[in-house]
Amino acid sequence: MIALSATTSLKSGFDLCPPLAQFKLMNPFIKKLLWLSHEIGREDRHLAILGEGNTSADAGDGTFWIKASGGNLAALAEEDLTPVRFDAIAASLDDTTLDDSGVREVLLASRSDANAKLPSVETFMHAVCLQEGGAQWIGHCHPVSVLQILCSRQGAAPFLQHVFPDEIVVCGRHLGVVPYIDPGIELARAVRSELRRFREEYGGTPKVILLVNHGPVALGQSEREVLNILLMLDKWARILVGNFALGGPEFLPEKNSTRIDTRPDEHYRRAQIAAQQ
Repeated sequence: MIALSATTSLKSGFDLCPPLAQFKLMNPFIKKLLWLSHEIGREDRHLAILGEGNTSADAGDGTFWIKASGGNLAALAEEDLTPVRFDAIAASLDDTTLDDSGVREVLLASRSDANAKLPSVETFMHAVCLQEGGAQWIGHCHPVSVLQILCSRQGAAPFLQHVFPDEIVVCGRHLGVVPYIDPGIELARAVRSELRRFREEYGGTPKVILLVNHGPVALGQSEREVLNILLMLDKWARILVGNFALGGPEFLPEKNSTRIDTRPDEHYRRAQIAAQQ
């Protein structure tokens, strides 16, 4: 396999991602998180630009690693990732006295490495998604295609029904939705409430949470699954925009969407797609 640099330009697609072998001497966990970050940040994908978006992953030792504040996903380096303690973030979520300076103090104190950079303001949301959302890996970005819809008067509504099978297979039968809320601890609280509502209604957790006027959050069990979710969501959004230009979507009947979600062969395909390297 040919090792490619993190800045190599490739055509978009599920099977055209640069191999993880490009980060040969790095800790495997960090290597995967950087790979995911670079893939989301690829300029040709239009998922995030400049300092947009963030990624995180559960290290399995009471900490998670997240993109530092202001980092560029496409060019992220190891020093742009910050290890954060779950307990420090969880303890602050119900502290309603925190102002902006207090939030910054919490973020700085939550670092398990005092020399690491200030973690993203979205650290609170990532902690909630990793713990209450049952995910191991998180990707959040601002895709042009998805924001064309989330920033319109339609909001998240077009994503609450389905137009083709693979969006269900990869992104899930139901999606979480959170209205626009100031990024940071308030947004994390709203995402926590949505995850709890979703679990009560559907008995599980979503693969996608749509933040209206903001962007999607993908919740996965692997770095590859997170990327797959975001790529499929981008395709879904572009199809919807085209649908509305041609008179509106022809949504699948609810019974058909449920059937796709529960078919054994689709469960098999879902597992195979998620396991791809």
